[in-house]
Amino acid sequence: MSSAITAAKRRRSLLLASSFLALSVSIAHAQTPSAGQLPPVDVNPPTDQNRTRAKPASDEGTGTRRVTRPAPTNTTSAAPSEGSGASSSSGGTGSGGSAVRQFNGIVGASSTVITADDIAHSPSQTLSEIIAQTPGVQLTSLYGGVNGAKTSVDLRGFGAFATANTLVLVNGRRLNDIDMAQVDLSTIPLNSIERIEITRGNSGAVLYGDNAVGGVINIVTRTGVGGPPVAIRGEAWAGSFNQRMASVSAAANSGPWSASFYGNGFKSDGYRVNNALDQRNGIGNLNYTTPDLKAFLTVTGDDQKLGFPGGRLVDPSIGLDQLATDRRGTNTPFDYGNQQGKSATAGFTKTILDGVDLIVDGGVRDKKQQAGFFGTTPFPSFASTYVDADLTTWSITPRLSVKNIIFGIPSQILTGIDYYDATFHQNRGAFRGFAPWHMYDLSQQSIAGYWQQTVGLLPTTDFSYGARIQNTGLSARDRFDPSAPFAFGAQALPLDSSETQYALHIGLEHRFNDVFSVFGRAARAFRTPDVDERVSSGPAFDANFNPIPGDFKLKTQTSHDIEGGFRIKSGGFQMQSSIYTMDLENEIHFIPALFFNVNLDPTRRYGSETSASLRLSDSLLLRGGVAYTRAVFREGPFTGNDVPLVSRYTATGGVTWNIWQNYLVLDATLRAWSERFMDNDQANTQRRIPADATVDLKLSGAYEHFFWSVGVNNLLNALYYDYAIASTFTPGRFSAYPLPGRTYMVKAGATF
Repeated sequence: MSSAITAAKRRRSLLLASSFLALSVSIAHAQTPSAGQLPPVDVNPPTDQNRTRAKPASDEGTGTRRVTRPAPTNTTSAAPSEGSGASSSSGGTGSGGSAVRQFNGIVGASSTVITADDIAHSPSQTLSEIIAQTPGVQLTSLYGGVNGAKTSVDLRGFGAFATANTLVLVNGRRLNDIDMAQVDLSTIPLNSIERIEITRGNSGAVLYGDNAVGGVINIVTRTGVGGPPVAIRGEAWAGSFNQRMASVSAAANSGPWSASFYGNGFKSDGYRVNNALDQRNGIGNLNYTTPDLKAFLTVTGDDQKLGFPGGRLVDPSIGLDQLATDRRGTNTPFDYGNQQGKSATAGFTKTILDGVDLIVDGGVRDKKQQAGFFGTTPFPSFASTYVDADLTTWSITPRLSVKNIIFGIPSQILTGIDYYDATFHQNRGAFRGFAPWHMYDLSQQSIAGYWQQTVGLLPTTDFSYGARIQNTGLSARDRFDPSAPFAFGAQALPLDSSETQYALHIGLEHRFNDVFSVFGRAARAFRTPDVDERVSSGPAFDANFNPIPGDFKLKTQTSHDIEGGFRIKSGGFQMQSSIYTMDLENEIHFIPALFFNVNLDPTRRYGSETSASLRLSDSLLLRGGVAYTRAVFREGPFTGNDVPLVSRYTATGGVTWNIWQNYLVLDATLRAWSERFMDNDQANTQRRIPADATVDLKLSGAYEHFFWSVGVNNLLNALYYDYAIASTFTPGRFSAYPLPGRTYMVKAGATF
């Protein structure tokens, strides 16, 4: 079977998974002492804790502050109100000066906030590429990069398994499912996003649980709360490869009630043959907001149809180079993947006492997927596989936020219970309508309790610690029908398991003055195997290629990491830099040549990340970042070798120039990366994926209620690819997944 098929099968994680829960929480009481007894404490009005559990530190003016001196009358922020790109978080001045600001985000962690204005100004038109402007973030795409569909976002060098090690949240709630079908960021309408909070490293595991090994990406959506009585915005795009997109947003407010809707539709023929995308996404919100009670209902839906063009084969031994002779062609003209998702989430935040909020929310998410793989011939073959999967997840996540004074020290506690119940069913057969060979049924329940406390040891020093205990129970069954057409294989052995894991965090941040601060942290996290990894656990065949029953068994992956760094904020200049190291045990990895997953020998990630921005004037902003990322095997036969699909060096840059009073604005971004080893090349002996860079450019403007933009992506027409898989048996043979060269986009819209 060709390596192109191998890669396709490995990525056919178009299944489903989910989680449901029930829980209870003990409520701690807290009172604010009188100002005459203790230093005065500014207790902020209750924020909507349903939307996030921890904001990165660059979100100014939130959290509890201990006031020890009069706040400065003037503060200067280097973060512009619009066009800033991915601004790095800082320990700089908040709404009371850097020396008095406390408790924003996870103390000791490096973080980044991308605002709605940053998104609107970015030349990049996909959410994954916008996030990739953050130093150290790497991308991998197998599907032509159309609208960023199924593009993986990698924090801290996990390569092919980036999605399983990066936790994605929407409004503080998990988007990762218990299957391997990656979080598809293209299903979130860009016009619905208020900000993106990125916390790197595994400290987020205490608050959010499984998958937060490389970091956490929290996407906070708009609600329309506090806006005008009625607001409407519409826009349309057109671009290369017959790309068309339309989006609409609407919000209404009346007294304590507000409602909003954000939706879009996208169609494109795609860069390659069999690369068309047809997609629709929508998010609706209903909110009730009073000073001591906030309640919400959020409903989402998405529908996606995507062609899988597969890889382009290169084999020097037979003189074949499809990258050079037919870059946009396909060997899989019929492969496809469809997905339909829907969710409903409801909850409330109730102020019990000053500084004490009870937050309760729960929801259900359903994801259906269908995928067909028909081999590499122009016609369906015996190698065809059809997958039909359904994953439903129920959850309930009550928590308590307590902000008070303990022995004269400001304190903030966040504690709660997360309960998830997921049921997964998958039929796998030869063709649609044929009796399936395998019928997989897996159910997983997890219940966790967590506690995270942050205290202001000094007006300039924050300290935090936290822990999570999580129990995960799994029941897995396989029914194999040997009489089904083209059946081949064996029935997997049943599995009933229960495992308890834990996560830890400790962090410290100290602000020497309004300009300079240092931070550090240490943490432990874990990742349980997803259902697709268990379904593909092996070995699948013996030495004579006879099928061997699988057993669903894989060990839980664990990680320990430490990190330290500094932040600078002075006038128009901001900078954040950190170094980190992470040791992992039982890292879960897929072996393409054998079609099953294994636990790797111990591995290590280490590196550094630096971001900076400089505002030269009211109309000109420069920004940039560099990162060094190493992912290596530290034991076993590949000791010292690089983990595949991780570039050691990445760099970003950008400029925003308001040429003429927002009537004409220029934005440009650069993203560059070094070479990386191909998938399936743990021995590091094959040709590497080449280094490359892209430059995106956009001119935009606004006049009264109207706005427009003209953009060029990949301005220099780099012919690159960021994913390739090496052959196990033929040296020099590989299959690469090319991405588009220069593309164009024109957009126009209006607000009412």
